[in-house]
Amino acid sequence: MVVEVENFFGVYMLYCTNPKFKGRIYIGFTVNPERRIGQHNAGRRRGGAKRTSGRGPWEMVLIIHGFPSDIGALRFEWAWQHPHSSRRLSHVSRRSSKESSLQFHWRVVSNMLRVAPWCRLPLTARWLKQEYRMDFEPGLQPPLHIPIAFGSVRAKKKLPPASAEEEPATARCLLCRGPVKAAEKLSCLYPSCPMSSHVTCLAKHFLKSEPAHLLPVEGECPACGHAVLWGNLIRHKNGCFGDLEDAAPASPQSHWADELQL
Repeated sequence: MVVEVENFFGVYMLYCTNPKFKGRIYIGFTVNPERRIGQHNAGRRRGGAKRTSGRGPWEMVLIIHGFPSDIGALRFEWAWQHPHSSRRLSHVSRRSSKESSLQFHWRVVSNMLRVAPWCRLPLTARWLKQEYRMDFEPGLQPPLHIPIAFGSVRAKKKLPPASAEEEPATARCLLCRGPVKAAEKLSCLYPSCPMSSHVTCLAKHFLKSEPAHLLPVEGECPACGHAVLWGNLIRHKNGCFGDLEDAAPASPQSHWADELQL
């Protein structure tokens, strides 16, 4: 099963299977994982990176996705590539002589998913190749709202926004009572619940109990009262929630979560 996700921004880990360079790791950012692995294996002239060109074949084994924008994903990529230069990861020790490069980079990302700002983002850690799968070390499990998924993922082309005539006149935010466009609407996960709201309105509602934070983690639906994870609401909106139940670069886009510092 290939999961299709809208607004895809991911940071991936490549593993080199070339006997001469076997075990080397490359960390990169992509908005289209299927296209990107093809570019890496086709070489630098076809859009691959300098560090991977001529050293393939490469396999994309792990990808972290669910970032709110390309800026947020690029910051995560930089920190994963340079853990000892990021002030958020000063506690991560250097690679030991007993660790493979794969094990070290897995340990680094395991730590990253537990520190701010990434520990509050609605991220998904997805193993694309199960034969490389590793378990989290004791004490390094990610927060409950960051699930582990398995299988392929594909960037879904965003449909053009509906015209004003097509937008239901009754689509109103439960919290502010203003009109809600499809691109900015969140709905409850429970089919029987009619709740619709602006993303920002629901985020503020969830953060009433955590006023010091910018991103919510969980809260109660203002309509039905069920407890829901913020990450699941975002995944449901972007098209990759059902998968979890069963188990040319974009131009820079700003997002309020990008103001969180590394």
